[in-house]
Formats: sequence, structure tokens, C-alpha cells
Amino acid sequence: MKFLAVIPHYNHARTLRSVAEDVLRHTPDAAVFDDGSTENPAPLLEGLPVLLVRFEKNRGKGAVILDAARYAKERGFTHIITIDADGQHKAEDLPLLTESARQNPHALIIGARRFDPEKVPFSSRFGRKFGGFWVHLQTGKKVSDIQSGYRCYPVEMLLCQKFLCKRYSFEVEAAVKALWGGFGVTEVPVSVVYPQDRVSHFSALKDNFRLSVLNSYLTLRAMLPIPHRQYAADEKTGEQVKRGYWEVMIENLKQPGSITKNAFSAAWGIFCGSIALPGIRQVMLFFGAGWWNLNKILSISFEKLCIGPFVPALCIEAGYFLRYGRFLTEFNMTTLGRQFLQRVWEWVIGSLVVAPLLAAITFGAVWLIGLMLHRSLRERV
Repeated sequence: MKFLAVIPHYNHARTLRSVAEDVLRHTPDAAVFDDGSTENPAPLLEGLPVLLVRFEKNRGKGAVILDAARYAKERGFTHIITIDADGQHKAEDLPLLTESARQNPHALIIGARRFDPEKVPFSSRFGRKFGGFWVHLQTGKKVSDIQSGYRCYPVEMLLCQKFLCKRYSFEVEAAVKALWGGFGVTEVPVSVVYPQDRVSHFSALKDNFRLSVLNSYLTLRAMLPIPHRQYAADEKTGEQVKRGYWEVMIENLKQPGSITKNAFSAAWGIFCGSIALPGIRQVMLFFGAGWWNLNKILSISFEKLCIGPFVPALCIEAGYFLRYGRFLTEFNMTTLGRQFLQRVWEWVIGSLVVAPLLAAITFGAVWLIGLMLHRSLRERV
């Protein structure tokens, strides 16, 4: 494994040299990628053994990181470590990222900043929690500091995928797609410094709008019952190649944890399909499946099994019994027409009992089927 420290730079003349010097104390392989700064940063780096790659126009941090990954691959580096040029990160934490990368060579390593509430701006603390919520919803995984720019990227992870964003929102998209693609995300705690005269190029209007659009897209994509593309390292070349959906599905079925996950997925679909909350239950289905990282195909398929008339009728019968102590035996224009509002109320009441009961039965049945299938697949191997 070979690491290249990359300093994305855009108009941070005051702190660039000190950051570069700090990085060089911990690694000889460092490069500054200047994203079209108004002034040439070359004089600031004079005398330092650091490479300078300069672009004429400002294109965004994401574009710089992707170019750095291409540059690194051409020169035999397996990973790039990005450290912001504004001085908020400490290069002394570089070994933490490289050591974690050695233990997880294909994962994206994020330096989770240790925030001091009294010194860190409220906007940064809020953005961290808000961003973590959306990533959890989109991937079912928790990432505590999705906006940290202190990262160790596997070069192949960046080059094998397609990214929509080219500016700050790129870092969010990269983390989500790393989780979707099977690379994984690992966090290590790092220090952070926020000088009072720190210069930030984050635009509250433009960049927050871009993040909103990105999160909307990622959330909608996460809701689709279509498997995300998975990747694996080629044994000969080491490059990341796409894996077939069936290959991934069968491999997942072989994992012991998949039995419970699939059973929970089916049970969640039955629960949402049975509960008497038309319209809202679909939102519950998708949000729950995303938050718990469930099998969406199973959840949606089992939810469709609850479409009338059997399950709604069962809920009405249960609700009627809870209200009157007997079952509804007559179904005519009076009981279903004139007493429509009463039947709706009984549907709601009954679903509170029927939904969890059917979900529990479904969980047990799918779990047993999954256990038999799991044993069958392992015996074939």
C-alpha cells in the first residue's frame, strides 16, 4: 500500500505553507492540487519538496479529488489522503488514517473530528448531525462525521464509480456510494482546530442547495427496490470490478446475519401493509427499510400481499370484536355502507393488533425458510 497526501487548495494563501510543512513532517509523498486560485501558490511553496498541480479554472473540490486519484494511480499510489488547506486538520493524525486503511484496504477512512461544543461553530455541529441522519436513512449505516474532509480514499474506489457532484457535496456522495458499493466506511477520531480568522469557501446558499438536491436524489434511489451495484477487487490486477447481482444475492444468503435480516424485512413489509394508515404506511415502509438497511425487495413484496380484501377484513373483524365482544357476521349494505365510518374505526383499531401479530408470524416463517436455504447453500459449497 502506498499513500499520497493531497491538499486541495483554493485561495488559502495564509495557511497553505504551514499545512504543507506539517504534512511533510509525517510523509514525504505530498501534493498540492490548486483549484484555480486567484494567485499562483507556487511562491508560497518555494523550497518545499511538495508537488504542485494547478488548474486554471475553479471546478470544485470533488473534481480536484478525482483528478488527484487519477494522478496517484499513474504513479503507483493505492490511496490518497485529503487534508484541508485551511489548517483545521493536524497532520499528526495521518498515521491513524493509514493504519486504519491497512486494516481495511478497500474502505473509505474518514477522520471523525472531535468537536468541542464551545469552540466549534453551531453550523458545523448542526451540519454534522443533519448529514448523519440522511446517510443513515440512505444506507442503514451510521457515519458520525459525513462532512469531514480529512479522509483516506482507496484510489480504485474513486475511479471505478461514477459521481454526479464535483464540489463540496462530492464528499457526501462518495461516502454513500462507498457503502452502497460494498467498500464500507470506517471512522477514526482526529483533532480539529477552528481559528477565529479561518477562511471558508462554503456557500450557505449554493452548497446547501446542492446538498439538498443530492440528498433528495440519494434518498429516492435508496427507496427503489433495485440492488446497488457491488464491486470487488480483481485477484490479478487489484482493480475494482462490478459484481453480478445474483452473485451478490447468493453470497448474502450464505451469511448467517442474512437470515434475521430477511425475516425482519418481510415482517416489516407485512406490518406496514396491515396497519390502517393508507398513504402513510408506504412512507413508513421506505423510511424503515432504509433506516434499518433491510431488503427492500422483500419488504415491498410482502407489503403487497396485504392489499385487500383479506387483511383489511381481518382487521375489521378484530376491531369489531374489541368494541363489542363478538365478531361481525353480517356483511350487507347497512354494515358496510351506512356504517362505513364505524368500519373504518374498527379497521384502525383492529390493525393495531393484527399488524404486529401477522408480522411476528411472518418473521418466524421466513426465518425458518431462510435457515433451511442457508444450510442448503452451505452444504453445496
